[in-house]
Amino acid sequence: MKVLVTCPPMLGMIDSFRPIFERHGIDLTAPKVVQTMSVEKLLKIVPLHDGWIIGDDPATREVFSAGKQGNLKAAVKWGIGVDNVDFAACKDLEIPIVNTPNMFGNEVADIAMGYVTALARETFEIDRAVRAGEWPKPRGISLTEKTVALVGFGDIGKNTAKRLLAAGMQVIAYDPSVQSAADVSGVKMVQWPQRIEEADFIVVTCSLTPTSKHMVNEEVLALAKQGVRVVNVGRGPVIDEESLIAALQSGKVYSAALDVFEVEPLPIDSQLRNHPHCVFGSHNASNTSDAVQRTSEIAIEKLFSFLGVK
Repeated sequence: MKVLVTCPPMLGMIDSFRPIFERHGIDLTAPKVVQTMSVEKLLKIVPLHDGWIIGDDPATREVFSAGKQGNLKAAVKWGIGVDNVDFAACKDLEIPIVNTPNMFGNEVADIAMGYVTALARETFEIDRAVRAGEWPKPRGISLTEKTVALVGFGDIGKNTAKRLLAAGMQVIAYDPSVQSAADVSGVKMVQWPQRIEEADFIVVTCSLTPTSKHMVNEEVLALAKQGVRVVNVGRGPVIDEESLIAALQSGKVYSAALDVFEVEPLPIDSQLRNHPHCVFGSHNASNTSDAVQRTSEIAIEKLFSFLGVK
């Protein structure tokens, strides 16, 4: 039996998991993956394996069909985001598949809070200048009493809200699947994009769905406060990057911290790279040794269950 792993965080700690596969006599394939494998490569490699632990790869109907024609019997989407996986195709092809929900609420929230602080105090710009031999003193803004428009109120959103509230900030949250914020006292739930004009920060933590794509767009940014700061630790396409670039250039958006992008890795020619008030991540907000260990063990357990491995 052979299992393919294409999830970069898990691959980064793959030696920790090899003994689990070896104990069960399973051959493990762990290719080098920067962010995702291409459809062309997946079409060749997936059919050779009985199980697949998926990262953010294009897990399309075409790929699953090729897998079904080969040896593929089951798959697990590592992590919480599922926008890249065609679950309907798996159902049609009778390929069992699940994800690993509620794994990274604290880890991603830590990064979101770090980005909010970095944008407020311009710590990244200070770092760049000091490295260049300068000694700048930018005048930032205080977090206390500032308002955050929090887009998404699932596990990550709720944990982010707790951190924002602890900093003395006011939180307005948006999530069509959540009716009440009673479990996080102090959060006000409203319909998107109501009250967006009050926000000093827009923080995106939601998943990508047909309705969330480009939620933060030209029209929404036009409603926003002059000099609003934008953070995205959810999915890149939730923000219309062209609109964000235009808003950065006009000064409508003062600064942005982005861990995710519409195209990943971020293209060399992206105009975002030209804006001095941007700080970038590498779709890495969930990547701590603790979270990777926990999530990978659960992914392996779920896959082994599908494959009948005892």
